[in-house]
Amino acid sequence: MTTDVLIRPETDADHDAIREVNRRAFGQDAEARLVEALRLGGHVCTSLVALHAGRVVGHILFSDLPIVTRTGNVPAVALAPMAVLPAFQKQGIGSALVRQGLEACRGQGQQVVVVLGHPHFYPRFGFSSELATRLESPYAGEAFMAVELTPGALHGVTGRVQYAPPFEALE
Repeated sequence: MTTDVLIRPETDADHDAIREVNRRAFGQDAEARLVEALRLGGHVCTSLVALHAGRVVGHILFSDLPIVTRTGNVPAVALAPMAVLPAFQKQGIGSALVRQGLEACRGQGQQVVVVLGHPHFYPRFGFSSELATRLESPYAGEAFMAVELTPGALHGVTGRVQYAPPFEALE
């Protein structure tokens, strides 16, 4: 299936389709509202869509997530949300979005990505709950993970992740 899918940066014309993908994938409006609020607040670093036959069937978003330490902030980004229309799930589209999203972040010079996600899905992309153990967060456990896009980027880093204000509406 992923050979029939084009992944590209979102455009303004994609906003309605992105809203619908998130609503249908999560079965609620919270993530769709989060995407819109992150966009309006200027917090988005990378936002990609997956197209099948010209239709948006998937979406991934990365937003600013500084790690606040005693000596200053360490730049990082949050991967959230990632959504695929139910009829297109389990066909490799989500994996393709994550891979290309991480590459886009790496290309922007990002060094650390944090995700709160399925512990059986994200480790295949290098995410690790162990890497996130020294990061204080409103989320914890094996679903709270990090990946270093630059090896060693989290070495010796202890601090608190500071999610963009729109995330507070999800709690």
